[in-house]
Amino acid sequence: MPVIRFVREGRDVECYPGENLRDVALREGIELYGLKGRLGNCNGCGQCITCFVEISGGGPASLSPRTTVEDAKLKRRPDAWRLACQSLVEQSVIVLTKPQAGLPNRDLKIKTALAETLPAGPTAWPVIEPIEDSGDEGTDATDPAGSAQPG
Repeated sequence: MPVIRFVREGRDVECYPGENLRDVALREGIELYGLKGRLGNCNGCGQCITCFVEISGGGPASLSPRTTVEDAKLKRRPDAWRLACQSLVEQSVIVLTKPQAGLPNRDLKIKTALAETLPAGPTAWPVIEPIEDSGDEGTDATDPAGSAQPG
């Protein structure tokens, strides 16, 4: 599974390929929002730009390409910034949440996160094999032995 390394929080989180970065962060208790964002975020529609993150490491294909919403909303922001709600995790990636807020030893923490190897993870969701039907229509589903129940 791809791993998201959250630098500020010092945590590695696994997710499935194609999962939304905002959804994974919130599920794992990672705080994406400052005060303004907690009071008035758009719940993942890409309209409030309060869930932006900085992508500090990972390959160019780690996240889905920028959406037109991101291009419009982040045109005056650094190229490494993304909206978590618009980003799908495709491969392992290093993320700095709330890049606009100060972080003591920021450069050292990012350098340390980059120095530790990230597992690549699979590039597809796991395949679950379907359960085959045995074709025994005459057995009672509540009786595992298949014997007739007195009625």
